[in-house]
This record gives sequence, C-alpha cells and structure tokens, in this order.
Amino acid sequence: MTPEEKFNLIKRNTVEIVTEDELKKLFKEKKKPAVYLGTAITGRPHLGYFLWVLKLADFLKAGFKVKLLLADFHGALDGTPWDLLEKRFKYYEKVIPLMFKAIGADIKNFEMVKGSKFQKNADYFYDVLRVSTQTSINDCKRAAAEVVKFGDNPKLAGLIYPIMQMLDEEYLGVDIQYGGLDQRKILMFARENHPKIGYKPRIEVMTPLIPGLIGKKMSASDPKSKIDLLDDEKTVQNKIKSAYCKEGVIEENGVLAFLEHVIMVIKQDQNKKFTIERPEKWGGNLTYKTHLELEKDYKAKQLHPLDLKIALAKEINLLLKPFQDKKTELEKLSKAAYACPSTTAKQ
Repeated sequence: MTPEEKFNLIKRNTVEIVTEDELKKLFKEKKKPAVYLGTAITGRPHLGYFLWVLKLADFLKAGFKVKLLLADFHGALDGTPWDLLEKRFKYYEKVIPLMFKAIGADIKNFEMVKGSKFQKNADYFYDVLRVSTQTSINDCKRAAAEVVKFGDNPKLAGLIYPIMQMLDEEYLGVDIQYGGLDQRKILMFARENHPKIGYKPRIEVMTPLIPGLIGKKMSASDPKSKIDLLDDEKTVQNKIKSAYCKEGVIEENGVLAFLEHVIMVIKQDQNKKFTIERPEKWGGNLTYKTHLELEKDYKAKQLHPLDLKIALAKEINLLLKPFQDKKTELEKLSKAAYACPSTTAKQ
C-alpha cells in the first residue's frame, strides 16, 4: 500500500483530520506509526461502537500499531463507581475483540491497554500536576463539556479528565489519537498544551457521531436509542422496526446513518452488495453497491422504510452472531459489571 493509498484509507468516513499534511508526512517518514482510541468504561458497549471499530480496522490495514485504551480511571472520573471498575473492564475486555471478529479484521497489531496500568505511574502524575499549572479551570471545563457529565454540582474529576486524556497520547507512545467528533475540544486541548510541557502535539483524527434509533445521538444511557451487543434476534428486529425512519427523510435518520457508516463500509470492504428482499408484487429485490445509490432511492420514496428496516435487522443480527455464541458468559460478566453499586463503594 502506497502512502497515498494509506492516507485515503484513513481519511474515508472522517469529518476532520488535524492536520492532513502532518498525516501525509507521517506516512512518508515512519514505517509503522501508532494510533490510539480511548473508551471510558462507563455504559454497556453497543452497536454504535462498530463505527470506531471499523476505523481502527482501517488503521490496521494501513500498517499501524493500534492501541485501544480501556480507560478505567476515566470511567471513574465520569461517574462509574470505583468498586465496579474492574468488572466493567473485564466486560469490555471480552466484547471488544468479538467486534473485530464480527467484521473479519486482522488484529495481530492490535493491543488493549488498561488505563490504570500506566496512569498510576509517578511520572504520569507529575505531568498531571504540571499541566494543571499551565491551564485554567475554564479551559478544562470547556474541553470536557461534550464528553463529561458535569451535572448541576460538577465534581473536580471532570476537570482532570481532559488533562489525563491529553497525557495518554504521550504515555502510550502514539503518533495519532482517534476519536468521535464529540472529542474535538479535548483533542485540540491536547495539541495546544503538549508543547507547554515539552511534548510534541499529535495528529488528531475524528469520525462523525451517528444518530440513534430515535433520531438523536446514539447513547448507552438510553436503551431506546441503541442496540445492545447482547440483544437477541427478536429484540433487534423490534428495535429496528420501531426506529425513527420517516419515508423520504434523510436527516437525523439513525437507520440510514448506521447503514452508511457501518453496514455499507463492511460490504464495500468485502466487495459485496447490500440486498433488500421484496416480493415480486412490490417490485422484487433491490441491490445497492453504494450508500449514495440507496439514499437516492430512499429520498425519492422508491424504497419503503419497512423494507429497509427488515434488511438492516438481518444484517445486524449477522453482525451480532459472535456475541450470541458466547451470550451466557457475556451476560454473567455484564450482570456483575452493571449491578447497582454497593453502599460501601469509594466515591
């Protein structure tokens, strides 16, 4: 793969790269660069996680060392009870590799890193203090505003969050941090503050946020907005059937968004088409090679929402098969990880 081909692969389905010139230069100068994505172990992983799993798979294809930070301390900073951190870590540790398996990704250059393994390091804590003398309360709050749940009585923890995320780039030894567009303020906070303590700014890559099933951002805290990785076939079918998907309307359509950013990407990589099965009396089957073709028909009302939903539910259930195969084990881990916190938990 040439540097240009690698660049185009990383750029696909992104909304911003800061900066593209730095990324092109990286491909020319470094044979095996490194990238990381951090996910705080808060809510239960859901179907929307496939968007970033696919992008990490792109990085793997482009020859990157890929690190997934399972950020247990960040989870605590954002409200996860301390006595559940280890249990949630174990759940994430089990389900994330299955997501890569579901899309057929080669993960020999993929590594999961537990945040607390290096964030308790004395040098790391020293740097947290150094950054805290270089930045203001307002800067930290603004950086974390779209990521941390501050609430009416904000905790100091939320202000520490962006400082630690910034330092993770340095201590993980990566060239790039990748995240969703909601991470942008923290990523720019990192680029601004790294030089102040003698570290180089990293390249920041961002992908879009996709609407959930109710037309809003997909959220682990709203079961109606997303499909859980452990949902069975019937549950998936029912959730998709009741999803917001107004005929002819593209905007805020979570069904179309998931098709565009996940299913059609998988089909493209496998050189397959997306098929919608219909009786002959309703025009017979429809096949699509690109999302643009599908979107055009949908906008013209040549494709009915129900037909689209039935086809999507079928694809999702195929994607979730690795989880159904291990459902008993995963449900046991999930039940422990998302139990009510004990009254004796350290807060």
